[in-house]
Amino acid sequence: MRELQGRLMTSPLIRLEQVSVTFAGQSTLERIDLQVRPGEIVTLIGPNGAGKTTLVRAVLGLLQPTSGVVWRQPRLRIGYMPQKLVVEATLPLSVLRFLRLLPGVSRSKAEAALEEVGAAQVIHKPVQTISGGEMQRVLLARALLREPQLLVLDEPVQGVDVAGQSELYGLITRLRDRYGCGVLMVSHDLHLVMSTTDQVVCLNHHVCCSGHPEQVSGDPAFIELFGEHAPGLAIYHHHHDHAHTLHGDVVAGQAHQHGAHCNHG
Repeated sequence: MRELQGRLMTSPLIRLEQVSVTFAGQSTLERIDLQVRPGEIVTLIGPNGAGKTTLVRAVLGLLQPTSGVVWRQPRLRIGYMPQKLVVEATLPLSVLRFLRLLPGVSRSKAEAALEEVGAAQVIHKPVQTISGGEMQRVLLARALLREPQLLVLDEPVQGVDVAGQSELYGLITRLRDRYGCGVLMVSHDLHLVMSTTDQVVCLNHHVCCSGHPEQVSGDPAFIELFGEHAPGLAIYHHHHDHAHTLHGDVVAGQAHQHGAHCNHG
């Protein structure tokens, strides 16, 4: 708690004030207030069509809001991880070549980034042949190559099995701890993400509720969106005496601690 309080005293990396977005007369976002500080993980949750990806696009500067202000720290470096990447099957593109498409990325930098996310073994594989978990780690490595102060992750565990999801969320937390970067993450995985985030923003075109996960999970607006069993979700931590590979296979002897939820309802 003391560590979180320390983060809240730092200046934000990005701040949205009363941001609204309208498409073809339809309101997608209404008066959104949001900020992310260094070392803080902020997670956007909400139903499909709630405006989460639109909000991410506004944060990245890919669209201008209809009204309101998006403020970014001057010269802010942002690393972006999209939901997924579709590469033409006939395009000859290895993972190494894909990472080196970023300006200024050397082979050694690409290798170091893949090593950091636990995907060094796929460096020479065609991007079309790697698994979902491997691809998400490659995309995360690509985001890290920008040396970001802010990581923006749109559904970072898309297409990954449950064991792999837990490992990826743990990796994101470790990267935050190592680099002190802020993280803005979009997720549907309430059972996993609620224990790996500092602040939750529940979005349904407007901010329904926000705050610490334990606070938000009992909010009537959260319960209305995610069902009557939401109050029964309780955060707990458990230890594994094993880890998982990118494919979800068990690796004995490597202990990890994971946060999760248990429905006591």
